[in-house]
Amino acid sequence: MDNRLFFSATQRNWKPIEEVLSAYLPSQGTVLEVASGSGEHAVRFQKSFPQIEWQSSDPNLLHRQSISAWIRFEDLRKSMPEPLNINVESPTWSIPKRIRLTIKAVIAINLIHVTPWSCTCSLFQGASKLLKKGSPLIIYGPFKVNGLHTSKNNELFEQCLKDKNKSWGVHDIKDLNEVANKNGFLNSSCIEMPATNLSLIFHSS
Repeated sequence: MDNRLFFSATQRNWKPIEEVLSAYLPSQGTVLEVASGSGEHAVRFQKSFPQIEWQSSDPNLLHRQSISAWIRFEDLRKSMPEPLNINVESPTWSIPKRIRLTIKAVIAINLIHVTPWSCTCSLFQGASKLLKKGSPLIIYGPFKVNGLHTSKNNELFEQCLKDKNKSWGVHDIKDLNEVANKNGFLNSSCIEMPATNLSLIFHSS
């Protein structure tokens, strides 16, 4: 049985995200990706950055099965570990000691707009426990700027999100910066991406 899942957004955004990562990822060590979804991003980035270890994770069993299937399909079992069962909102992330000691970056792609605001707070809290000074937390997705949507499409997109779940939505960069500062992070870069998305780069201070 082929357990691989295919998310259309991956095909559209992996290349521009890769370009951002090439400027901010560490030269070695482990990158922890939370909410890895299908695993398509994870295997692409492991192949693109072979000098690092890409540690995927997801709380959804079907997603973890898909990630494992993608690892096998891309013949990455010798270089890429199996996905971890991490729920970002959990007070403690279950990470093996070996991985925990080598994490040099945390990344979240298209996560915080499809989760409650508490998940964003937990993301910064969890990352702050793992990252040493100067290490990046990279967040990709749609955001508001000064309380305003960056496009009409994003405004319509947020309405669709809230129709599915009232606790979901597009968050304002200002609010993320406040949570970041409370958890010892500084927003060092805001990078415009295709389809009116943004990449936010925070560094542990």
